[in-house]
Amino acid sequence: MELLEGILKRRSIRKYTGQPVDKDVVDELLKAGMYAPSACNKRPWHFVVIRDQKIFDEIIAIHPHARMLKGADCAILVCADEIQAHDKGYWPVDCGAATQNILLAALAKGLGACWIGIYPRAERLAGVKRLLNLPEHIHAYSLISLGYPAETPAQPDRYDASKVHYEKW
Repeated sequence: MELLEGILKRRSIRKYTGQPVDKDVVDELLKAGMYAPSACNKRPWHFVVIRDQKIFDEIIAIHPHARMLKGADCAILVCADEIQAHDKGYWPVDCGAATQNILLAALAKGLGACWIGIYPRAERLAGVKRLLNLPEHIHAYSLISLGYPAETPAQPDRYDASKVHYEKW
């Protein structure tokens, strides 16, 4: 699959077949995340791989829109180290790039994935920090559910020429 085709085809997948995702595949997704751009190349990210359904159940109790974890084989929590980050305000951008790289790599590997937002919701941040015992300087950013897709959402036409401006507004 060509890169641009993948970018246009990627959809949030919330239903999975239950087929296990190999550790080697997860490692490739993590590598893709670590190749994302970051401010001053600080790479402030850390990743927590979760496969325990009991933890998924607890996350669902914390996050009202994380129900797709019920069918997921695993999930990757993308976190930021505020000490390692370039400066205040940069780590969310860095972690967003890492999250997108993982989502695109998942598609390339034949997986379905869904970006579950944690940041900036205080109750989600606190709940996940407590549940996963994250150190004080580590902040959850996103959770990516992963599995082999059991659905194929249609590709909408999202190009909107009215949002494009040249030279000036």
